Amino acid sequence: MSPTLGLQLLLVAAGAIAVAAVARRKGWPAPLLLVAAGLLVSPLVPAVPLNPELALYVFLPPLLYSAALDSSYLRLRDVKRAVLLLSIGLVLFTTAVVGLVVHLLVPALPLALAFALGAIIAPPDAVAAVAVGRRLGLPRRALTILIGESLFNDATALTAYRVAIGVFVGGTVDLLGSVGTFLIAAVGGVAIGLALAFALAWLFQHTRDSLVENTVMLLIPFAAFAAAESVHASGVIAVVIVGLYLGHRMHLRGFGTRLVSSAVWKVTDFLLETIVFALIGLQLVTVIDGIGGYSAWAVAGYAAAVLGVTIASRFAWVFAAGSVIRLMSRPTSQAPPTTQDSVILSWAGMRGVVSLAAAFAIPPEVPPRDRALLLFLTFTTVIGTLLIQGTTFPALIRRLRVSSEQEEYQDRLAEAAAQQAALEAGLAELERLVGERDGEPDEIQKQVIDQLREKSWRRSLSAWERLGGGAGQGGAETPSALYRRLRRDMLQAEREVFVRLRDERRLDDEVLREVMAQLDFEEAMLER
Repeated sequence: MSPTLGLQLLLVAAGAIAVAAVARRKGWPAPLLLVAAGLLVSPLVPAVPLNPELALYVFLPPLLYSAALDSSYLRLRDVKRAVLLLSIGLVLFTTAVVGLVVHLLVPALPLALAFALGAIIAPPDAVAAVAVGRRLGLPRRALTILIGESLFNDATALTAYRVAIGVFVGGTVDLLGSVGTFLIAAVGGVAIGLALAFALAWLFQHTRDSLVENTVMLLIPFAAFAAAESVHASGVIAVVIVGLYLGHRMHLRGFGTRLVSSAVWKVTDFLLETIVFALIGLQLVTVIDGIGGYSAWAVAGYAAAVLGVTIASRFAWVFAAGSVIRLMSRPTSQAPPTTQDSVILSWAGMRGVVSLAAAFAIPPEVPPRDRALLLFLTFTTVIGTLLIQGTTFPALIRRLRVSSEQEEYQDRLAEAAAQQAALEAGLAELERLVGERDGEPDEIQKQVIDQLREKSWRRSLSAWERLGGGAGQGGAETPSALYRRLRRDMLQAEREVFVRLRDERRLDDEVLREVMAQLDFEEAMLER
Protein backbone atom coordinates (compact mmCIF):
# COMPACT_ATOMS: atom_id res chain seq x y z
CA MET A 1 0.00 0.00 0.00
CA SER A 2 1.42 3.36 -1.04
CA PRO A 3 1.91 6.19 1.49
CA THR A 4 -0.63 8.29 -0.44
CA LEU A 5 -3.29 5.60 -0.16
CA GLY A 6 -2.47 5.11 3.51
CA LEU A 7 -2.90 8.84 4.15
CA GLN A 8 -6.17 8.85 2.20
CA LEU A 9 -7.55 5.95 4.26
CA LEU A 10 -6.46 7.70 7.47
CA LEU A 11 -8.29 10.88 6.46
CA VAL A 12 -11.35 8.85 5.42
CA ALA A 13 -11.34 7.08 8.78
CA ALA A 14 -11.06 10.36 10.70
CA GLY A 15 -13.87 11.99 8.73
CA ALA A 16 -16.05 8.89 8.92
CA ILE A 17 -15.65 8.64 12.69
CA ALA A 18 -16.65 12.30 13.04
CA VAL A 19 -19.78 11.76 10.93
CA ALA A 20 -20.65 8.55 12.80
CA ALA A 21 -20.22 10.37 16.12
CA VAL A 22 -22.74 12.99 15.02
CA ALA A 23 -25.14 10.25 13.91
CA ARG A 24 -24.87 8.45 17.25
CA ARG A 25 -25.40 11.67 19.17
CA LYS A 26 -28.53 12.53 17.15
CA GLY A 27 -29.84 8.96 17.10
CA TRP A 28 -29.63 8.73 13.28
CA PRO A 29 -28.62 5.60 11.32
CA ALA A 30 -24.86 6.05 10.97
CA PRO A 31 -24.44 3.93 7.77
CA LEU A 32 -26.91 6.07 5.82
CA LEU A 33 -25.40 9.35 7.00
CA LEU A 34 -21.91 8.10 6.12
CA VAL A 35 -22.97 7.16 2.58
CA ALA A 36 -24.69 10.52 2.10
CA ALA A 37 -21.62 12.38 3.39
CA GLY A 38 -19.38 10.39 1.05
CA LEU A 39 -21.58 11.27 -1.94
CA LEU A 40 -21.48 14.97 -1.05
CA VAL A 41 -17.73 15.26 -0.62
CA SER A 42 -16.73 12.88 -3.44
CA PRO A 43 -16.58 15.65 -6.12
CA LEU A 44 -14.55 17.88 -3.76
CA VAL A 45 -11.72 15.52 -2.77
CA PRO A 46 -9.20 13.37 -4.66
CA ALA A 47 -10.51 9.96 -5.66
CA VAL A 48 -10.20 7.32 -2.94
CA PRO A 49 -10.21 3.97 -4.78
CA LEU A 50 -12.00 1.03 -3.23
CA ASN A 51 -9.39 -1.71 -3.36
CA PRO A 52 -11.34 -5.00 -3.73
CA GLU A 53 -8.65 -6.99 -1.92
CA LEU A 54 -8.78 -4.51 0.97
CA ALA A 55 -12.55 -4.91 1.19
CA LEU A 56 -12.71 -8.70 0.80
CA TYR A 57 -9.61 -9.69 2.78
CA VAL A 58 -9.33 -6.94 5.41
CA PHE A 59 -12.81 -5.53 6.06
CA LEU A 60 -15.11 -8.49 5.39
CA PRO A 61 -13.59 -11.27 7.59
CA PRO A 62 -13.59 -9.39 10.94
CA LEU A 63 -17.06 -7.92 10.33
CA LEU A 64 -18.46 -11.38 9.53
CA TYR A 65 -16.67 -12.98 12.48
CA SER A 66 -17.89 -10.34 14.92
CA ALA A 67 -21.48 -10.73 13.72
CA ALA A 68 -21.26 -14.52 14.01
CA LEU A 69 -19.64 -14.32 17.44
CA ASP A 70 -22.49 -12.11 18.65
CA SER A 71 -25.23 -14.21 17.02
CA SER A 72 -27.24 -16.98 18.63
CA TYR A 73 -26.67 -20.42 17.17
CA LEU A 74 -29.89 -21.64 18.79
CA ARG A 75 -32.00 -18.82 17.35
CA LEU A 76 -30.43 -19.28 13.92
CA ARG A 77 -31.26 -22.98 14.10
CA ASP A 78 -34.89 -22.07 14.79
CA VAL A 79 -35.11 -19.99 11.59
CA LYS A 80 -32.78 -22.12 9.46
CA ARG A 81 -35.34 -22.63 6.69
CA ALA A 82 -35.91 -18.91 6.27
CA VAL A 83 -32.17 -18.21 6.38
CA LEU A 84 -31.38 -20.88 3.77
CA LEU A 85 -34.18 -19.72 1.49
CA LEU A 86 -32.84 -16.16 1.62
CA SER A 87 -29.07 -16.72 1.71
CA ILE A 88 -29.05 -19.34 -1.06
CA GLY A 89 -32.42 -19.35 -2.84
CA LEU A 90 -32.94 -15.59 -2.98
CA VAL A 91 -29.35 -14.90 -4.05
CA LEU A 92 -29.58 -17.34 -6.96
CA PHE A 93 -33.07 -16.10 -7.87
CA THR A 94 -31.90 -12.47 -7.89
CA THR A 95 -28.84 -13.43 -9.92
CA ALA A 96 -31.00 -15.09 -12.56
CA VAL A 97 -33.71 -12.40 -12.74
CA VAL A 98 -31.32 -9.45 -12.82
CA GLY A 99 -29.08 -11.23 -15.31
CA LEU A 100 -31.93 -11.91 -17.73
CA VAL A 101 -33.35 -8.38 -17.44
CA VAL A 102 -29.95 -6.77 -18.02
CA HIS A 103 -29.32 -9.01 -21.03
CA LEU A 104 -32.65 -7.96 -22.50
CA LEU A 105 -31.92 -4.28 -21.85
CA VAL A 106 -28.35 -4.41 -23.17
CA PRO A 107 -28.19 -7.23 -25.77
CA ALA A 108 -24.59 -6.34 -26.59
CA LEU A 109 -23.56 -7.30 -23.03
CA PRO A 110 -22.60 -11.00 -22.90
CA LEU A 111 -25.06 -13.14 -20.94
CA ALA A 112 -22.31 -14.37 -18.61
CA LEU A 113 -21.50 -10.78 -17.61
CA ALA A 114 -25.18 -10.02 -17.10
CA PHE A 115 -25.39 -12.94 -14.68
CA ALA A 116 -22.16 -11.75 -13.04
CA LEU A 117 -23.88 -8.41 -12.39
CA GLY A 118 -26.84 -10.26 -10.90
CA ALA A 119 -24.52 -12.15 -8.55
CA ILE A 120 -22.68 -8.95 -7.62
CA ILE A 121 -25.81 -7.11 -6.46
CA ALA A 122 -27.68 -10.14 -5.11
CA PRO A 123 -26.42 -10.20 -1.48
CA PRO A 124 -27.91 -7.56 0.86
CA ASP A 125 -25.84 -6.12 3.69
CA ALA A 126 -27.96 -6.18 6.87
CA VAL A 127 -25.81 -3.75 8.88
CA ALA A 128 -28.01 -0.73 8.27
CA ALA A 129 -31.28 -2.68 8.57
CA VAL A 130 -30.24 -4.38 11.82
CA ALA A 131 -29.03 -1.08 13.32
CA VAL A 132 -32.39 0.57 12.58
CA GLY A 133 -34.36 -2.51 13.62
CA ARG A 134 -32.67 -2.81 16.99
CA ARG A 135 -33.15 0.88 17.72
CA LEU A 136 -36.87 0.71 16.88
CA GLY A 137 -37.56 -2.60 18.60
CA LEU A 138 -37.89 -4.94 15.64
CA PRO A 139 -38.94 -8.44 16.83
CA ARG A 140 -36.09 -10.82 17.51
CA ARG A 141 -37.19 -13.35 14.88
CA ALA A 142 -36.96 -10.80 12.06
CA LEU A 143 -33.57 -9.56 13.28
CA THR A 144 -32.27 -13.12 13.52
CA ILE A 145 -33.34 -13.87 9.94
CA LEU A 146 -31.69 -10.68 8.66
CA ILE A 147 -28.47 -11.43 10.53
CA GLY A 148 -28.45 -15.07 9.40
CA GLU A 149 -29.04 -14.06 5.80
CA SER A 150 -26.19 -11.55 5.88
CA LEU A 151 -23.82 -14.14 7.38
CA PHE A 152 -24.22 -16.68 4.57
CA ASN A 153 -25.45 -14.84 1.45
CA ASP A 154 -22.03 -13.43 0.57
CA ALA A 155 -20.69 -16.96 0.13
CA THR A 156 -23.45 -17.84 -2.35
CA ALA A 157 -23.09 -14.58 -4.26
CA LEU A 158 -19.31 -14.65 -4.53
CA THR A 159 -19.36 -18.26 -5.71
CA ALA A 160 -22.01 -17.49 -8.34
CA TYR A 161 -19.99 -14.43 -9.39
CA ARG A 162 -16.82 -16.48 -9.85
CA VAL A 163 -18.70 -19.09 -11.88
CA ALA A 164 -20.19 -16.40 -14.18
CA ILE A 165 -16.82 -14.72 -14.68
CA GLY A 166 -15.24 -18.12 -15.32
CA VAL A 167 -17.86 -18.84 -17.99
CA PHE A 168 -17.16 -15.49 -19.66
CA VAL A 169 -13.40 -16.02 -19.67
CA GLY A 170 -13.62 -19.70 -20.67
CA GLY A 171 -16.41 -19.27 -23.16
CA THR A 172 -18.30 -22.47 -22.24
CA VAL A 173 -21.21 -23.16 -19.91
CA ASP A 174 -20.84 -26.23 -17.66
CA LEU A 175 -23.96 -26.38 -15.48
CA LEU A 176 -22.91 -29.57 -13.68
CA GLY A 177 -19.43 -28.17 -13.10
CA SER A 178 -20.88 -24.91 -11.78
CA VAL A 179 -23.06 -26.77 -9.27
CA GLY A 180 -20.04 -28.84 -8.27
CA THR A 181 -17.96 -25.70 -7.75
CA PHE A 182 -20.67 -24.24 -5.54
CA LEU A 183 -21.00 -27.42 -3.45
CA ILE A 184 -17.23 -27.81 -3.08
CA ALA A 185 -16.90 -24.19 -1.95
CA ALA A 186 -19.71 -24.56 0.59
CA VAL A 187 -18.70 -27.97 1.97
CA GLY A 188 -15.04 -26.98 2.03
CA GLY A 189 -15.85 -23.78 3.92
CA VAL A 190 -17.87 -25.71 6.51
CA ALA A 191 -15.13 -28.35 6.91
CA ILE A 192 -12.34 -25.81 7.32
CA GLY A 193 -14.46 -23.72 9.68
CA LEU A 194 -15.26 -26.71 11.89
CA ALA A 195 -11.65 -27.92 11.89
CA LEU A 196 -10.39 -24.51 12.98
CA ALA A 197 -13.21 -24.18 15.51
CA PHE A 198 -12.37 -27.50 17.20
CA ALA A 199 -8.65 -26.70 17.22
CA LEU A 200 -9.20 -23.25 18.68
CA ALA A 201 -11.64 -24.57 21.29
CA TRP A 202 -8.95 -27.04 22.42
CA LEU A 203 -6.36 -24.24 22.49
CA PHE A 204 -8.58 -21.98 24.58
CA GLN A 205 -9.16 -24.81 27.07
CA HIS A 206 -5.45 -24.69 27.86
CA THR A 207 -5.14 -20.91 28.16
CA ARG A 208 -6.39 -18.68 30.91
CA ASP A 209 -4.92 -15.39 29.76
CA SER A 210 -7.58 -12.97 28.51
CA LEU A 211 -5.02 -10.83 26.65
CA VAL A 212 -3.59 -13.81 24.76
CA GLU A 213 -7.03 -15.25 23.98
CA ASN A 214 -8.36 -11.99 22.57
CA THR A 215 -5.21 -11.42 20.54
CA VAL A 216 -5.69 -14.86 18.99
CA MET A 217 -9.36 -14.00 18.35
CA LEU A 218 -8.31 -10.95 16.34
CA LEU A 219 -6.34 -13.23 14.01
CA ILE A 220 -9.03 -15.93 13.68
CA PRO A 221 -11.20 -14.34 10.94
CA PHE A 222 -8.21 -13.59 8.70
CA ALA A 223 -6.75 -17.07 9.23
CA ALA A 224 -10.07 -18.81 8.54
CA PHE A 225 -10.75 -16.73 5.43
CA ALA A 226 -7.24 -17.18 4.02
CA ALA A 227 -7.18 -20.93 4.77
CA ALA A 228 -10.47 -21.53 2.97
CA GLU A 229 -9.76 -19.29 -0.01
CA SER A 230 -6.33 -20.89 -0.51
CA VAL A 231 -8.03 -24.20 -1.40
CA HIS A 232 -10.88 -22.52 -3.34
CA ALA A 233 -13.39 -23.08 -0.54
CA SER A 234 -15.68 -20.39 0.81
CA GLY A 235 -13.80 -18.12 3.18
CA VAL A 236 -17.07 -16.47 4.19
CA ILE A 237 -18.62 -19.74 5.38
CA ALA A 238 -15.41 -20.75 7.18
CA VAL A 239 -15.32 -17.47 9.12
CA VAL A 240 -19.02 -17.68 10.02
CA ILE A 241 -18.76 -21.31 11.22
CA VAL A 242 -15.79 -20.50 13.47
CA GLY A 243 -17.53 -17.43 14.88
CA LEU A 244 -20.80 -19.26 15.59
CA TYR A 245 -19.03 -22.17 17.27
CA LEU A 246 -16.77 -20.08 19.48
CA GLY A 247 -19.58 -17.64 20.28
CA HIS A 248 -21.82 -20.52 21.40
CA ARG A 249 -19.02 -21.68 23.74
CA MET A 250 -18.00 -18.25 24.99
CA HIS A 251 -19.41 -19.11 28.44
CA LEU A 252 -16.48 -21.51 28.86
CA ARG A 253 -13.98 -18.65 28.66
CA GLY A 254 -12.95 -16.62 31.70
CA PHE A 255 -14.80 -13.45 32.65
CA GLY A 256 -11.78 -11.36 31.62
CA THR A 257 -11.82 -12.82 28.12
CA ARG A 258 -15.54 -12.09 27.72
CA LEU A 259 -15.26 -8.52 28.98
CA VAL A 260 -12.25 -7.68 26.80
CA SER A 261 -13.73 -9.47 23.76
CA SER A 262 -16.92 -7.44 23.93
CA ALA A 263 -15.00 -4.15 24.02
CA VAL A 264 -12.51 -5.17 21.33
CA TRP A 265 -15.14 -6.21 18.79
CA LYS A 266 -17.37 -3.21 19.43
CA VAL A 267 -14.47 -0.90 18.62
CA THR A 268 -13.43 -3.01 15.61
CA ASP A 269 -16.97 -3.05 14.19
CA PHE A 270 -17.41 0.67 14.68
CA LEU A 271 -14.13 1.54 12.96
CA LEU A 272 -14.49 -0.83 9.99
CA GLU A 273 -18.17 -0.10 9.36
CA THR A 274 -17.64 3.66 9.38
CA ILE A 275 -14.78 3.39 6.88
CA VAL A 276 -16.69 0.97 4.65
CA PHE A 277 -19.86 3.06 4.33
CA ALA A 278 -17.87 6.25 3.80
CA LEU A 279 -15.87 4.54 1.03
CA ILE A 280 -19.11 3.53 -0.71
CA GLY A 281 -20.21 7.14 -1.07
CA LEU A 282 -16.73 8.30 -2.09
CA GLN A 283 -16.80 6.13 -5.24
CA LEU A 284 -19.24 8.51 -6.98
CA VAL A 285 -16.75 10.37 -9.17
CA THR A 286 -14.74 7.24 -10.02
CA VAL A 287 -17.86 5.42 -11.18
CA ILE A 288 -19.31 8.30 -13.18
CA ASP A 289 -16.01 9.06 -14.94
CA GLY A 290 -15.85 5.51 -16.27
CA ILE A 291 -19.29 5.51 -17.87
CA GLY A 292 -18.55 8.15 -20.49
CA GLY A 293 -19.04 5.74 -23.39
CA TYR A 294 -22.81 5.51 -22.82
CA SER A 295 -25.69 7.96 -23.22
CA ALA A 296 -26.64 9.53 -19.91
CA TRP A 297 -30.33 8.81 -20.46
CA ALA A 298 -29.61 5.21 -21.44
CA VAL A 299 -27.53 4.39 -18.36
CA ALA A 300 -30.04 6.20 -16.13
CA GLY A 301 -32.77 3.96 -17.54
CA TYR A 302 -30.63 0.86 -17.06
CA ALA A 303 -29.88 1.86 -13.47
CA ALA A 304 -33.55 2.48 -12.64
CA ALA A 305 -34.57 -0.83 -14.20
CA VAL A 306 -31.89 -2.84 -12.35
CA LEU A 307 -32.74 -1.16 -9.04
CA GLY A 308 -36.46 -1.81 -9.53
CA VAL A 309 -35.94 -5.45 -10.52
CA THR A 310 -33.59 -6.01 -7.57
CA ILE A 311 -36.16 -4.68 -5.09
CA ALA A 312 -39.10 -6.44 -6.77
CA SER A 313 -37.34 -9.81 -6.95
CA ARG A 314 -36.76 -9.73 -3.20
CA PHE A 315 -40.45 -9.02 -2.56
CA ALA A 316 -41.51 -11.85 -4.87
CA TRP A 317 -39.13 -14.36 -3.31
CA VAL A 318 -39.79 -13.42 0.34
CA PHE A 319 -43.57 -13.69 -0.03
CA ALA A 320 -43.27 -16.96 -1.98
CA ALA A 321 -40.84 -18.36 0.59
CA GLY A 322 -43.14 -17.27 3.41
CA SER A 323 -45.97 -19.24 1.82
CA VAL A 324 -43.74 -22.30 1.51
CA ILE A 325 -42.67 -22.05 5.16
CA ARG A 326 -46.29 -21.72 6.28
CA LEU A 327 -47.22 -24.86 4.31
CA MET A 328 -44.25 -26.79 5.75
CA SER A 329 -44.76 -25.65 9.34
CA ARG A 330 -46.05 -28.22 11.80
CA PRO A 331 -48.63 -27.22 14.41
CA THR A 332 -46.06 -27.71 17.17
CA SER A 333 -43.32 -25.71 15.48
CA GLN A 334 -42.63 -22.01 15.82
CA ALA A 335 -45.11 -19.60 14.30
CA PRO A 336 -44.49 -19.04 10.56
CA PRO A 337 -43.69 -15.53 9.30
CA THR A 338 -46.60 -13.12 9.22
CA THR A 339 -47.41 -10.68 6.42
CA GLN A 340 -45.78 -7.92 8.48
CA ASP A 341 -42.62 -10.01 8.80
CA SER A 342 -42.55 -10.58 5.03
CA VAL A 343 -42.97 -6.86 4.26
CA ILE A 344 -40.17 -5.92 6.65
CA LEU A 345 -37.80 -8.61 5.34
CA SER A 346 -38.61 -7.61 1.76
CA TRP A 347 -37.78 -3.95 2.36
CA ALA A 348 -34.60 -4.71 4.31
CA GLY A 349 -32.59 -5.39 1.16
CA MET A 350 -29.93 -2.69 1.35
CA ARG A 351 -26.73 -3.57 -0.53
CA GLY A 352 -23.24 -2.87 0.76
CA VAL A 353 -19.51 -2.95 0.23
CA VAL A 354 -19.25 -6.61 -0.83
CA SER A 355 -21.16 -5.80 -4.01
CA LEU A 356 -18.92 -2.85 -4.83
CA ALA A 357 -15.76 -4.80 -4.03
CA ALA A 358 -16.84 -7.60 -6.35
CA ALA A 359 -17.57 -5.07 -9.11
CA PHE A 360 -14.16 -3.43 -8.71
CA ALA A 361 -12.57 -6.91 -8.84
CA ILE A 362 -13.89 -7.65 -12.35
CA PRO A 363 -10.86 -9.09 -14.21
CA PRO A 364 -9.07 -7.23 -17.02
CA GLU A 365 -10.33 -9.76 -19.59
CA VAL A 366 -13.67 -7.95 -19.45
CA PRO A 367 -13.79 -5.07 -21.99
CA PRO A 368 -13.43 -1.64 -20.31
CA ARG A 369 -16.79 -0.46 -21.66
CA ASP A 370 -18.63 -3.47 -20.20
CA ARG A 371 -16.70 -3.22 -16.93
CA ALA A 372 -17.64 0.46 -16.57
CA LEU A 373 -21.32 -0.35 -17.11
CA LEU A 374 -21.30 -3.18 -14.55
CA LEU A 375 -19.56 -0.96 -12.00
CA PHE A 376 -22.02 1.89 -12.58
CA LEU A 377 -25.09 -0.34 -12.25
CA THR A 378 -23.68 -1.89 -9.10
CA PHE A 379 -22.98 1.52 -7.59
CA THR A 380 -26.43 2.91 -8.38
CA THR A 381 -28.10 -0.20 -6.97
CA VAL A 382 -26.08 -0.03 -3.74
CA ILE A 383 -26.72 3.69 -3.31
CA GLY A 384 -30.37 3.38 -4.36
CA THR A 385 -31.17 0.62 -1.87
CA LEU A 386 -29.30 2.35 0.94
CA LEU A 387 -30.90 5.75 0.45
CA ILE A 388 -34.40 4.68 -0.64
CA GLN A 389 -34.97 1.61 1.50
CA GLY A 390 -32.67 2.66 4.31
CA THR A 391 -34.27 6.07 4.88
CA THR A 392 -37.83 4.71 4.72
CA PHE A 393 -37.21 1.57 6.78
CA PRO A 394 -37.87 3.27 10.16
CA ALA A 395 -41.16 4.73 8.90
CA LEU A 396 -42.20 1.30 7.63
CA ILE A 397 -41.55 -0.32 11.01
CA ARG A 398 -43.58 2.38 12.76
CA ARG A 399 -46.35 2.19 10.16
CA LEU A 400 -46.73 -1.57 10.64
CA ARG A 401 -46.72 -1.06 14.44
CA VAL A 402 -44.17 -3.84 14.82
CA SER A 403 -42.77 -3.99 18.33
CA SER A 404 -40.66 -6.21 20.56
CA GLU A 405 -42.38 -5.08 23.78
CA GLN A 406 -43.92 -8.51 24.39
CA GLU A 407 -40.55 -10.19 23.80
CA GLU A 408 -38.87 -7.75 26.18
CA TYR A 409 -41.45 -8.51 28.87
CA GLN A 410 -40.96 -12.26 28.36
CA ASP A 411 -37.19 -11.72 28.57
CA ARG A 412 -37.52 -9.86 31.88
CA LEU A 413 -39.85 -12.52 33.23
CA ALA A 414 -37.47 -15.32 32.20
CA GLU A 415 -34.50 -13.43 33.67
CA ALA A 416 -36.29 -12.88 36.98
CA ALA A 417 -37.20 -16.57 37.22
CA ALA A 418 -33.65 -17.57 36.30
CA GLN A 419 -32.21 -15.14 38.86
CA GLN A 420 -34.48 -16.69 41.50
CA ALA A 421 -33.32 -20.21 40.62
CA ALA A 422 -29.68 -19.11 40.55
CA LEU A 423 -30.15 -17.33 43.90
CA GLU A 424 -31.49 -20.47 45.51
CA ALA A 425 -28.61 -22.54 44.09
CA GLY A 426 -26.03 -19.97 45.23
CA LEU A 427 -27.48 -19.73 48.73
CA ALA A 428 -27.63 -23.52 48.99
CA GLU A 429 -23.95 -23.69 48.05
CA LEU A 430 -23.16 -20.98 50.59
CA GLU A 431 -24.97 -22.89 53.34
CA ARG A 432 -23.14 -26.08 52.36
CA LEU A 433 -19.78 -24.35 52.56
CA VAL A 434 -20.65 -22.78 55.93
CA GLY A 435 -21.86 -26.15 57.24
CA GLU A 436 -18.56 -27.81 56.28
CA ARG A 437 -16.57 -25.44 58.47
CA ASP A 438 -15.32 -26.65 61.84
CA GLY A 439 -16.94 -24.66 64.63
CA GLU A 440 -19.13 -21.58 64.53
CA PRO A 441 -17.99 -18.62 62.36
CA ASP A 442 -16.69 -15.62 64.24
CA GLU A 443 -18.31 -12.18 64.06
CA ILE A 444 -16.36 -10.99 61.02
CA GLN A 445 -17.08 -14.21 59.13
CA LYS A 446 -20.79 -13.87 59.96
CA GLN A 447 -20.77 -10.35 58.49
CA VAL A 448 -19.17 -11.62 55.28
CA ILE A 449 -21.75 -14.42 54.99
CA ASP A 450 -24.60 -11.97 55.61
CA GLN A 451 -23.21 -9.62 52.94
CA LEU A 452 -23.13 -12.49 50.41
CA ARG A 453 -26.75 -13.35 51.20
CA GLU A 454 -27.81 -9.71 50.92
CA LYS A 455 -26.05 -9.23 47.59
CA SER A 456 -27.73 -12.31 46.13
CA TRP A 457 -31.17 -11.19 47.29
CA ARG A 458 -30.60 -7.68 45.91
CA ARG A 459 -29.71 -9.00 42.44
CA SER A 460 -32.79 -11.21 42.37
CA LEU A 461 -35.00 -8.36 43.62
CA SER A 462 -33.67 -6.07 40.89
CA ALA A 463 -34.66 -8.57 38.20
CA TRP A 464 -38.24 -8.80 39.52
CA GLU A 465 -38.46 -5.00 39.77
CA ARG A 466 -37.62 -4.65 36.08
CA LEU A 467 -40.84 -6.49 35.26
CA GLY A 468 -42.63 -3.33 36.39
CA GLY A 469 -40.39 -1.09 34.28
CA GLY A 470 -38.11 -0.28 37.21
CA ALA A 471 -40.69 1.79 39.08
CA GLY A 472 -42.24 1.08 42.45
CA GLN A 473 -45.81 1.60 43.55
CA GLY A 474 -47.26 4.88 42.34
CA GLY A 475 -44.20 5.47 40.15
CA ALA A 476 -41.94 5.81 43.19
CA GLU A 477 -38.27 4.89 43.02
CA THR A 478 -37.67 1.22 43.77
CA PRO A 479 -35.15 0.15 46.43
CA SER A 480 -32.79 -1.18 43.76
CA ALA A 481 -32.99 2.04 41.73
CA LEU A 482 -32.36 4.09 44.87
CA TYR A 483 -29.38 1.91 45.75
CA ARG A 484 -27.89 2.33 42.25
CA ARG A 485 -28.38 6.10 42.25
CA LEU A 486 -26.83 6.63 45.66
CA ARG A 487 -23.97 4.22 45.01
CA ARG A 488 -23.10 5.95 41.72
CA ASP A 489 -22.82 9.27 43.54
CA MET A 490 -20.65 7.63 46.19
CA LEU A 491 -18.38 6.15 43.51
CA GLN A 492 -17.89 9.57 41.93
CA ALA A 493 -16.93 11.04 45.31
CA GLU A 494 -14.45 8.20 45.83
CA ARG A 495 -12.88 8.77 42.42
CA GLU A 496 -12.35 12.45 43.19
CA VAL A 497 -10.48 11.52 46.37
CA PHE A 498 -8.19 9.08 44.54
CA VAL A 499 -7.42 11.65 41.83
CA ARG A 500 -6.71 14.36 44.41
CA LEU A 501 -4.31 12.07 46.24
CA ARG A 502 -2.57 11.27 42.94
CA ASP A 503 -2.22 14.97 42.13
CA GLU A 504 -0.74 15.53 45.60
CA ARG A 505 1.83 12.79 44.84
CA ARG A 506 0.49 10.65 47.69
CA LEU A 507 -0.68 7.96 45.29
CA ASP A 508 1.13 6.52 42.28
CA ASP A 509 -0.52 6.52 38.84
CA GLU A 510 -0.30 2.73 38.64
CA VAL A 511 -2.21 2.39 41.90
CA LEU A 512 -4.74 4.96 40.67
CA ARG A 513 -5.42 2.92 37.53
CA GLU A 514 -5.96 -0.23 39.60
CA VAL A 515 -8.49 1.35 41.97
CA MET A 516 -10.21 3.15 39.09
CA ALA A 517 -10.66 -0.19 37.33
CA GLN A 518 -12.29 -1.62 40.46
CA LEU A 519 -14.69 1.32 40.71
CA ASP A 520 -15.43 1.16 36.97
CA PHE A 521 -16.36 -2.52 37.17
CA GLU A 522 -18.67 -1.80 40.08
CA GLU A 523 -20.35 1.05 38.19
CA ALA A 524 -20.72 -1.18 35.13
CA MET A 525 -22.55 -3.70 37.32
CA LEU A 526 -24.80 -0.92 38.60
CA GLU A 527 -25.65 0.12 35.03
CA ARG A 528 -26.57 -3.48 34.27
